[in-house]
This record gives sequence, C-alpha cells and structure tokens, in this order.
Amino acid sequence: MESRNPIFSRRGAAGQQAWAGPTPSVQQLNEMYAAPSYAPPAARAMTIDDVVVRGFMTLGTLVVSAALAWYFNVGWGLAAPAMIVGLILGLIVSFRQSTNPALILGYSVCYGIAIGVLSHMYENVYSGIVLQAVLGTMVAFGGTLSVYALKIFRPTPKFTKFVVAAAFGAIGLILINWIAGIFVDGGLGLRTDSPIGWIFSAAMILLGCFFLLLDFAEIEQGVRAGVPERFSWLMAFGLTLSLVWLYLEILRFISYFTNND
Repeated sequence: MESRNPIFSRRGAAGQQAWAGPTPSVQQLNEMYAAPSYAPPAARAMTIDDVVVRGFMTLGTLVVSAALAWYFNVGWGLAAPAMIVGLILGLIVSFRQSTNPALILGYSVCYGIAIGVLSHMYENVYSGIVLQAVLGTMVAFGGTLSVYALKIFRPTPKFTKFVVAAAFGAIGLILINWIAGIFVDGGLGLRTDSPIGWIFSAAMILLGCFFLLLDFAEIEQGVRAGVPERFSWLMAFGLTLSLVWLYLEILRFISYFTNND
C-alpha cells in the first residue's frame, strides 16, 4: 500500500530514482570500498591547561639552557651566535605565527644560552643581582596576572595598538642609541646609569607588563574561540618572549642601584 505521508512518498521516489541509475563500474566499486567510512576527527580545542604545559616546557627549556651556559661559562663566543639564531627563530615564529614546536623550543635554547652568559657576567659584577631580577620578574608576572584575572584592567583594541606602536618606538630608540654610541660615549644616554636611563628602563619594564596583559587576553580569546590545540605553542612563545623582555630590563634596572664593590 502506498503511504499517504508526503515525506515517505518523496523518500520513496528518490529511492527509486537512485536505484534506476547506471550500474557502477568495477573501478567505482573499488573506490567506494577504499573510501573511509567515517570522517576524520576534528582537532581538539585549546585549553588553559595546554598553554600552561607548553609554557612550562618552553620556559623550562630556556632556564635549563641558561643554567648550563652559566655552569660551563661558555662565553660570548657561543652566546653571540646563539642570540642571533634565537632572534631569527623568534622573528620567524612571530611574523609567520608558526606553531612549530621545534622553532619555539629552538628559540628557547638559543636565547637561554645568551641569557645564561649575560646573567653570569652581571653576577660577577653585582653579586646577588640575578636572584633579585628573577624575583622581580616573578612579582611583575604575578602582579600583572592578578590585574587581569581580577578584571581591574582589560586590554582594548586602542590599548593594543598603543602597546605595539610603543614597542616599535622603543626598539627604534634603542637602535638609534646604539648607533649614536659609536660616535658619542653613552649615545643618547638611554642605557646609562643616569636619570634618563632609569626612566627608560622603567618604561621598558612597564611595556613588558603591557605585553603580558596582551598575552593573557590572547590566550583567553583563543580558548573561547576554540582554536586548535597546537596554537598553545604560540601562546607559550608569547609569554616566554614577554618574560625574557621583563627579566633583562629588570636586571639592567637593578644594576643601576646596586653597589659593585
């Protein structure tokens, strides 16, 4: 008996049309048999835990390589090339937004070597300064995280543009100061133990905290948007980059007020 339900009627007609088609060839049958019977699973979405784990891996790699460079006192003969390679890897990751773990961990190793040698040099001149800089970096990170978590301040698009513009301006001033230092002792005075040097270093520390705020916002937005888990590597790289910036600037700032006797 023919059903009076229009849905069943249409399905029945479609089924008749489908079976009325040409008989598939042997090649078509083989392709149908070889085709997967299920869709590939979608990529797992990134979580905060993913970023934390990748962050520990990236920062831990940097700390271990820095400790080894310090312990073996490898010197600038190895640290200078490592810093150049690390800079290149960092630029590749930043501009290509790469999530390749090898590039990111390679950056950590190279910059860790440079930071280990630099820290050893500072420690020889200013005893105890490295521990102070590490503690200062931890305090800056914890304070910035608290400001973000408590929603005391959240980055806006205008704030993001300001921070990026300020970073380019700061890098430009550092380059100009370096070039001027070739002709005039101390250059513009941005990296000297002077009031202008203190102000510039304080501004660089504040800029590093601003970058941490942007990192936290980017992580939160990524988790909410459900970006693939592999992007946790890129988030961890951003955090590591900001912490390296903070540590080096805090190290320099403390040296201005530390007795080297």
